[in-house]
Amino acid sequence: MNFYSIKKFFPRLLNNHRGSNFVIYPVYIDITFLLHRSRKYRSTSRFQDVSNVFIFYHLQDLKNVDAVKMNQLSNLLQDALICTDHVQQCAIIRRKDGNVRASSVGFNLYPDQVTLLLDAFKNPPQTREEGIYFDDKQYKCVRADKTSIYAKCGKRGLVLVKTMTLLIIATYTESMFPSVCVEAVEKLADYFKEKGK
Repeated sequence: MNFYSIKKFFPRLLNNHRGSNFVIYPVYIDITFLLHRSRKYRSTSRFQDVSNVFIFYHLQDLKNVDAVKMNQLSNLLQDALICTDHVQQCAIIRRKDGNVRASSVGFNLYPDQVTLLLDAFKNPPQTREEGIYFDDKQYKCVRADKTSIYAKCGKRGLVLVKTMTLLIIATYTESMFPSVCVEAVEKLADYFKEKGK
């Protein structure tokens, strides 16, 4: 069983598969219901076979869409932050699950680091007082509120800005201007906020 043999029986459902994703089609249970109604696939084995093919194409397509989105976010980080020459490393984190959606080359964040950075927003006064331990260094907090945290360790710095669904992380070094880094990160955050993200 393959995509083309399925398409023969469900032309309207799969008509626009190329270049689209299955999110716009009925959910899986609706698809399997249609398959079950088809005389051609009343037998359990053939019904399961077709269902599995639908699931395969659905998941593959969602993976492709996710990869495209991550690539777009990586390009956005490069254009909006790295290209300023005042951001050393940066990343975009999805807040709900701590997933790293995109990061600059060589910037590897571990799950415990992400959790620590996300938790810093839970109690801004405490974060201001205690600072943030990041990348094996203790950063002194110079600003902490419900959306932005700026911290310094010597002449190096860490900038965290939160949007509705994302956390933007950026670092700068002693040869960079902190104000430019902060401005670039805040502008990128505003861009996501305007899009409801």
